[in-house]
Amino acid sequence: MNRRELMLLLGGAMTAARTLRAQQRAVPVIGYLSSASPSTTAPFVAALRQGLSETGYVEGQNVTIEYRWAEGHYDRLPGLAADLVGAKVDAIATGGTPSVLAAKNATSTIPIVFSSGDPVEGGVIASLSRPGGNLTGVSAMNTEMTPKRLELLSELVPQAKVIALLVNPNNAIAERIIPEVREAARAKGVQLHILKSGTESEIDAAFATLVELHAGALVVASDSFFGSRREQLVGLAARDGVPAIYDHREYAGAGGLVSYGPSRTGIWRLMGIYAGKILKGAKPADLPVQQPTTFELVVNLNTAKALGLTVPPSILARADEVIE
Repeated sequence: MNRRELMLLLGGAMTAARTLRAQQRAVPVIGYLSSASPSTTAPFVAALRQGLSETGYVEGQNVTIEYRWAEGHYDRLPGLAADLVGAKVDAIATGGTPSVLAAKNATSTIPIVFSSGDPVEGGVIASLSRPGGNLTGVSAMNTEMTPKRLELLSELVPQAKVIALLVNPNNAIAERIIPEVREAARAKGVQLHILKSGTESEIDAAFATLVELHAGALVVASDSFFGSRREQLVGLAARDGVPAIYDHREYAGAGGLVSYGPSRTGIWRLMGIYAGKILKGAKPADLPVQQPTTFELVVNLNTAKALGLTVPPSILARADEVIE
């Protein structure tokens, strides 16, 4: 083989390698950052995939998803977010203020599609209509919804004169929720106690305090960690005979008394659609943050019966689903 043939051979090999790398990178990669666990977020992952499919992207065919799970440990989120940034993903999908802030702090260039309770108040973005920068998504309106949950619970359990609010102190949004729920409690003429839990053992301790306070009902604040401990929360409420309201239907499906909030699968579907648009070239700054239009009230009559409660007709008439 002469020198000219060798150079042609090497040049062809290099071109083939570049072509292969280009083909490999032609399949975009989405980073999925969750503060919870795979088991509790499976419906949301499915909804994200559905939204992506509506824009022409199917996982395993023309898009790849890299998953990172914090398993309820918020302190792991910065490292997991940095890992996705290091992997040079094309976009990041994440939900819950702690996860969103971890992603935001990790990158100012990779597009981030989020769901967050109140992204403006939580410091995620400056404006819903003009998010700016590299973030957009869906506002889950959790801050606004928590006082409404107390009002619903008070209507369902009118004899409860002491109601507790369970928040996660590791979630910055918790301190913003408390004043609004206090105001709602005053308007209903009930006494409000604040309980704080950021670990499994602290949840157990909170329920022990709940019993000591003789609280007649419990509002569980929206929080990804609480979502990952759904079975524990519902089980303790059943054990102690405490009527409780939660933020999404999965709690009621697991045996919780009542849930009220936006459809979380609907939110993640919208996020999937936005992620698909971004992969097609849309800029996050040009996509206004969406707000849910459908709110679900789910009542578990089996749990109500076990608690000795009669659900008022006014609540049954408004319920989107009644579990019997």
